[in-house]
This record gives sequence, C-alpha cells and structure tokens, in this order.
Amino acid sequence: MQIWVDADACPKAIKDILFRVAERTKITTTLVANQFLQTPPSRYIKLLQVASGYDVADNEIVKSLSAGDLVITGDIPLAFEVICKGGHAINPRGERYTQDTIKERLSMRDFMDTLRGSGIDTGGPAALNSKDIQAFANQLDKFLVQRK
Repeated sequence: MQIWVDADACPKAIKDILFRVAERTKITTTLVANQFLQTPPSRYIKLLQVASGYDVADNEIVKSLSAGDLVITGDIPLAFEVICKGGHAINPRGERYTQDTIKERLSMRDFMDTLRGSGIDTGGPAALNSKDIQAFANQLDKFLVQRK
C-alpha cells in the first residue's frame, strides 16, 4: 500500500501529519503537485511534480495508484475515481469516502456547482480548524490499523 496526496490544495498541517506517519509506518507517501513543494528528507516521502493544468495532478494519481492505496484529497471527483479503481480516499477534514457515500457526495458537489454557475453565492468551506485536523489524524490512524 502507498499513500498518494493531492498536494496542491492540501493544508500544511495535514502534510505534516502525513510526513510523521510515513516515517513511523514506513509507508511510501507521494505528494503530487504542479509546483515544487518542500518535503523533509526521507526515503518514504516523495514529490511527483506534474505540469500545470486542469486535473493533471488528479489524472496522475489515478494513473499511478494501485487497488488498496490510500489517497488524501478534498476533490470529490478524484475520490470517486480512486474508489472506482479499488483505492481508498480520506479528505483533509477526516471524512473517509466509501462506495456507500461517494455517489451522494458527488451529486451534492455537482448540485452546488450548478448553483454557483447560475450566480448563487454558496459560500465556501470553513477554514480548517484544530477539530478537523484531529479528525483527520484519527481517521488516518483508524484506516492504518484496519489495513494491518
């Protein structure tokens, strides 16, 4: 199993947790981004820099992951593709996407996108807070324990 990170929009606090987990568990963790990101020196942490462009990083993650891999992303369409390919997905707020929940989340995302497209201000997500960070750490630990 590997961990893939949709890293361009991944908050620093979440990346820091992932860096510690990579070292502790010796699981290869690859950050995929269209810009250079500073990572700590580690044989378990890699940066895969891709070209700029719409969904380039997402497409690289889907192409590279294997069934059973974990992807960290807040991108619901990417999470859907990951699950369809047999992978697992957790968002930076600690929500684990599953086959039972992803279609509903995708429908809601598309609905909100339609509202925004018609000019309705739907607001955005609240800023990541310490409760979200703790929820992410707990969900990640739970996932890793279940995978052993």
